[in-house]
Amino acid sequence: MTSSVSGLPFEDIRDLIRNLPAPVTEAVEAVRARDAMLTKPAGSLGRLEDIVEWLAAWQGKAPPQITRPLVAIFAANHGVAEQGVSAFPSSVTQQMVENFSAGGAAINQLCLANDLGLKVFDLALDVPTPDITLKDAFDEQTCAATMAFGMEAIAGGTDLLCIGEMGIGNTTVAAAIFCALFGGKPEEWVGAGTGINAEAMRNKADVVRRAVGRANVSQGNGLEVLRRLGGREIAAMCGAILAARVERIPVIIDGFVATASAAILHAIKADAIDHCMFSHLSDEKAHGKVLKILNKKPLLDLGMRLGEGSGAALAAGIVKSAALAHSGMATFDQAGVSTGDNG
Repeated sequence: MTSSVSGLPFEDIRDLIRNLPAPVTEAVEAVRARDAMLTKPAGSLGRLEDIVEWLAAWQGKAPPQITRPLVAIFAANHGVAEQGVSAFPSSVTQQMVENFSAGGAAINQLCLANDLGLKVFDLALDVPTPDITLKDAFDEQTCAATMAFGMEAIAGGTDLLCIGEMGIGNTTVAAAIFCALFGGKPEEWVGAGTGINAEAMRNKADVVRRAVGRANVSQGNGLEVLRRLGGREIAAMCGAILAARVERIPVIIDGFVATASAAILHAIKADAIDHCMFSHLSDEKAHGKVLKILNKKPLLDLGMRLGEGSGAALAAGIVKSAALAHSGMATFDQAGVSTGDNG
């Protein structure tokens, strides 16, 4: 998807974004028509009914079905982690990837509980991206190639994609991306991450300030913000989100870092993430601010900030429940239940 007669990888991505498929309104109308006949008062399932309409719009069919849900975790390391922005060393990224493979992480249990598939993508963990206070994270070709790698997340088929990540130092990278995209002071964007203290938080804000100042990219230039300040997992998540849109696969975004990938695409074209649901409000203090800018309402608010797709996996269980309630519930006629005359 990144080759072109133009020879400019980012222009190919912009072309892809300009031509993304639209929601299928006929499928939404069919869902609403069926919902009106189901054995429940109108609107009584609240947001679950909205979820079914969202699924139908982006799968392009009614009733929507979820038979092959997938959590995709993208793992990467960051040179900026050497700046003391995390409570853990970069070696933990590899160790956690091994823990995912062994089935010992929180995400493994959440996938089991909600009957979700799990894929983990190791993005050259032994070669961190450069320290973004000193150097751009990517050149254009490498950034586009990393996005293309992320597009392969849907290979093999899925009908609901949950996006997550793992990478020591990546809340700093995400904060830098948000600061570059939306402006404001670095202190407004940084949070505790892996659990750093107040002194480390001040250092983290200074690191973000230096990185954004060095990058010197105009607000709203999503791909250049990604290239100069991003990480491999964030670029790959951008690619996965785009590929899902092209293939009409609804996407559930995890927390603070995963939202940075969606924000990049939103900066390029606001409706590029209309097929995305945001799973939860992260305990990272700036996440709520970002979601307001993106005009997205999170499904859950559980005080979580783990990453690794954990919030997305929990939300996927709710989304699956909504789809089954809609498709499996009997109509008033089928059940022999009176519709009644009063509410």
